[in-house]
Amino acid sequence: MPISHEDVEHVAKLARLQLSAAEVEQMAQELGTILDYVARLDSLDLDTVDPNFYEASENLPQREDEPQDSLPQSDALENAPDDDGCFFIVPRVV
Repeated sequence: MPISHEDVEHVAKLARLQLSAAEVEQMAQELGTILDYVARLDSLDLDTVDPNFYEASENLPQREDEPQDSLPQSDALENAPDDDGCFFIVPRVV
């Protein structure tokens, strides 16, 4: 399903995105491909498929919620890229 460049530009404006002409072209093609796929899904005959065709989580076996031993600290830090012997060292994010 082809998407016009005007539609892409309109959606980009609503999302407050600035797209180059090449990006508009690429988005038009990608959105068209996505809409074609959705149209294929929409055309499937699902009348014979049970809408609950999945294993409901309430039917899954449950285990008792009991405390268990945790991973030893040395094992947890063994594959860490950086640690100080007690803790993981990670890059600052803020």
